Amino acid sequence: MEQVDGLYKGQEMPLQRDVDVISIPFGKTVKLTEDSIVSVMQAKGSTVSVAFEGRLFLVEGANLDALGLESLPRPTLPEDASEEQIEQFVWDQLRTCFDPEIPVDIVELGLVYGCRIDRLLNGDRIVTIRMTLTAPGCGMGDVIAADARNKILGAPQISKVHVEIVFDPPWSREMMSEEARLELGMF
Repeated sequence: MEQVDGLYKGQEMPLQRDVDVISIPFGKTVKLTEDSIVSVMQAKGSTVSVAFEGRLFLVEGANLDALGLESLPRPTLPEDASEEQIEQFVWDQLRTCFDPEIPVDIVELGLVYGCRIDRLLNGDRIVTIRMTLTAPGCGMGDVIAADARNKILGAPQISKVHVEIVFDPPWSREMMSEEARLELGMF
């Protein structure tokens, strides 16, 4: 069995409590119940992908205790964070988002085309992320968007996150970082 971040791919375990998870590929939050037997598929960043009854789900870091692991604190920023710290926080959170089928984060994969933070007159900040997918038919966009949105909204300075999926320019392998190509054996 292949070990992934302290868990084994294919490892089955009962849920320790009811837990909200993100359904793959739909990106909707659903509840799995205590004692449901799930199978580990991938553990990357701060999330674990699991299979249950033939479907895939993403368990976020704050809910890892449902798998019998230590929960990760929800990422956040101090109230007095500077604009630069807020932007760095957004990029750091994007680097913890993974396509559930690819073991490289979405920034290193070259999927994130840009990030803009707008401050409204009332002081609210809205983050807009422009990103693409590895292929127009890829069904993981909603999952990745929900994961990014949930992580970035951990900062009290951010009121809303909008993830815009675009296909122009189309993604290509050349957009990946050298580290991503090495990780995926694409040299």
